[in-house]
Order: sequence, then structure tokens, then C-alpha cells
Amino acid sequence: MQSVKDEFNEQIEIKKSSFIAYLIPISDFETIHARLKVEHPKARHIVWAKRYLNEFDQIVENSSDDGEPKGTSGPPVLNVMRGAELIECGILIVRYFGGIKLGTGGLVRAYGSIAKNVIESARLLPYEKKENVRFYTVYNLVSRFEHFFENENISFPKRAYLGEGIEWEVSLSESEKDLFLDFALQFERDGFRQI
Repeated sequence: MQSVKDEFNEQIEIKKSSFIAYLIPISDFETIHARLKVEHPKARHIVWAKRYLNEFDQIVENSSDDGEPKGTSGPPVLNVMRGAELIECGILIVRYFGGIKLGTGGLVRAYGSIAKNVIESARLLPYEKKENVRFYTVYNLVSRFEHFFENENISFPKRAYLGEGIEWEVSLSESEKDLFLDFALQFERDGFRQI
């Protein structure tokens, strides 16, 4: 299985209709979907498909035709994602209608084609299961931990600021977790603790 860490996009025009596809990590799906609605208020449709793992490691899939004829847009995108063995990500496709109807077969081909294009242009990474790790640090350790996450190219953790320090939450693969604990445990006496 494969996934993405960053956002990728591609655009095509078919019979005067513009299709703009975004391949994104599942963690950004809701935020980017909302952003696209604001950025493209005149778009006729924002079709989407997503695949992710639930807490039991089962694949969950969903798609939306967003007003296109039933089964002509979301399901073809989902099928392309299955074929590429994508997981923990989604594809959003913004469509501007160009005045020429594509028909059901044309829509299936158009949405499948742009989904395939955005996947081919993306930098796909082998999927690694991640685990949420929570920990606490005092404020004077913050810069050291920020530096660690930047150096190791680990997605920046969520933080909650408390009176004496910060509560962090970060998703780590098994290898990243081992690396992190090797680093963090040296600060146990200075104000680091796992939660």
C-alpha cells in the first residue's frame, strides 16, 4: 500500500470543462475540502473519494458524486485509488462546467483520468502504520523537541499549552517512535514524560 505526505494537484480540460484534482493525506481531508469550497465558489461540483484504516485496521472507503449523475464521478475516482493501492488519503476534484455535456461514459472517463494523472504526478510513499504518541515537556525543552521533529522530517505534532509546559500529540511509525524515544528519554529528568 502507498500514501502521500503532501498535497499534489493536476488539472485537465475536456470539452471546455475544467477538472482540478487534489491528492491529499487523509488528516487534511476536511480542512482542504472546506478550503476548496471557498477558493472555487463558482465550481459546479467538488467530487471526492477517500480510503483510510479504522481503529481495527480495516479499510474504510467512501466517495461522493456531489451532484453529478449517480456513480459517474466518485466511484471511478475510488476505483483508481484502489488500483494504485492508496490508503490514508483522499482525492478531491473541482469541476467547472464548460457548457458541453459529457454523458455518463464521458464523466466516468474524465474523473478516472484526472485521478490517474494526479496519482502519477504525486510522490507516493510506502504506507507505514502510525501510532499516536502523547507526551509532556516543560517550556524550556520546546525548542529541542521542535528541532528534533524538523531534523527527522516528522509531521509537526499537535500541542496544548498548559501552565508549566506543553502537552504534545504526534503520529509516529514504529521506526519513528523508536528514534523519538531514544531522543526524548534523555530529557526525563529535565521535564519530559510520556502520557
